[in-house]
Amino acid sequence: MNRLAHWLLALTLLGSGSLHATEAARCELVRLPDVGWTDITMTTAVARLVLGELGYRTQIKRLSLPETYRALAEGRMDVFLGNWMPAQAELIQAHLDSGRIELLHTNLPAVRYTLAVLAPGYEAGLQDFADIHKFKEQLGGQIFGIEPGNEGNEMVKAMIRDDRFGLRGFSLVESSESGMLNHVERAQRLGKWAVFLGWEPHPMNERLRMHYLAGGDEYFGPDFGAAQVNTVARGGFSAECPNLTRLLRNMTFTIAAENQLMSAVLEGNTNRRRVAKAWIENNPQTIAAWLAGVTHQRGTPSGGLFGLPPGH
Repeated sequence: MNRLAHWLLALTLLGSGSLHATEAARCELVRLPDVGWTDITMTTAVARLVLGELGYRTQIKRLSLPETYRALAEGRMDVFLGNWMPAQAELIQAHLDSGRIELLHTNLPAVRYTLAVLAPGYEAGLQDFADIHKFKEQLGGQIFGIEPGNEGNEMVKAMIRDDRFGLRGFSLVESSESGMLNHVERAQRLGKWAVFLGWEPHPMNERLRMHYLAGGDEYFGPDFGAAQVNTVARGGFSAECPNLTRLLRNMTFTIAAENQLMSAVLEGNTNRRRVAKAWIENNPQTIAAWLAGVTHQRGTPSGGLFGLPPGH
């Protein structure tokens, strides 16, 4: 038995004691989409390790955000840890209303997602969505987004199409999280301007001299795009998988924790599993809270988890 298994067993002995609720056979395999954002990739990596030590099998599939919600609604995926609200409401609300997707838990209560600008632009007066068009020349007529299909990209496209904030004639540069950051970091090194999709938590908030823009409440929500991140599941998941649901409803992150996880990956250690494992071992109180009332997938008493004899 490896160190992580021993360690999680000790925490479960402290945190678990409730009777196991019978789960449907399909709950043994937990299918998790990965949309390619570093924060959700890392929280999913942490969840995957914990699930594995509790006897669940996991399967990760790389999907776009729209594909993720379609797969959940059709029962082809089980759980997604990256539902940013209200920004993703247009993609998910109909599925929530119909019961094809269910909301399990808010796993990160206070986040931010909206357009941001590098410091030279902000200091020159680009501080609001309504200011962007005034500086079209300095911006090269471009706004940098992330992967195609992302809801933030779609909102920027709508602004350009409808000439909101005078943005007709601008273009949205779609790539990926890493592609967008490469563009913006290069602009910063060269002392150039850039407007781009920014969010918190993310190490970009420390690596970039950036400011969030005011005035985007209609699209990204008030208070500079203040939002929350939810764990959502396919319809019927909580009824079929009560033990898993208990774990996922216990699983809450913090901005500090996510910044630690993302920084470790983005600043050199690209082995995400190793980063997730180290974070778990360094945060015993957090993991103990997550395991409260949770049993092994087989329903064995907590003392028998991970192959150790009862009472070990």
